[in-house]
Amino acid sequence: MLMTSADLPIETTGENAYRRIRADIVFGRLAPGQKLRLERLKDDYGASVSTLREILNRLSSERLVTAEGQRGFEVAAVSIANLKEVAALRMLLEEHALEHSFVAGDMEWEGRVVAAHHKLAVMERRMKAGDRSETELWKRYDWEFHQALISACGSRELMETHAAVFDKYLRYQMIALSFRGDIAAGEHKALLDAALDRDAVTAKSVLARHVEGGVEHALATGTIG
Repeated sequence: MLMTSADLPIETTGENAYRRIRADIVFGRLAPGQKLRLERLKDDYGASVSTLREILNRLSSERLVTAEGQRGFEVAAVSIANLKEVAALRMLLEEHALEHSFVAGDMEWEGRVVAAHHKLAVMERRMKAGDRSETELWKRYDWEFHQALISACGSRELMETHAAVFDKYLRYQMIALSFRGDIAAGEHKALLDAALDRDAVTAKSVLARHVEGGVEHALATGTIG
């Protein structure tokens, strides 16, 4: 028998709504500063007002949503200063995780890295050819590749913290629709090669260029003020 959202346990419905709202913020479908009205969200995400209030408070603790007291909730604003702060934190976490991952990574880890890079490279070729119909999938594969690189670091806490920060960085990339073409693709290939060579020094240098270049390119679009 087909189960509808009304038949699902409250915690399952709530978790589903949380993931959908969070993804809509990260991928820019809910714009910075947009009011999050509970009655409208109830229709859009199929969760009760009380559940939605809990979700928005949870997202507020992640700084993806701003609680405006009696005025309700809105999607967190963006700023140049915050982008730079998020990028610096991402580099700090990712560089540390890369070192440990490159030392501990086994053949299974190498396979994950190669597979993740292949998917990303395919999407980058499509993007370079002018196909921008799947920008969310492109960025999802970008996320998966960077997560694969650090997946042997041995710390679940580090992985989860990095993922949360990467999502905030990704949000800026989606708002700016920032694609650097051959430059970014070349940096991803250099990160792959460094991983297979277990060369953390080179990988950290490439990562620094990669993130700094991404920030500069996003700011150059003029979409983040």
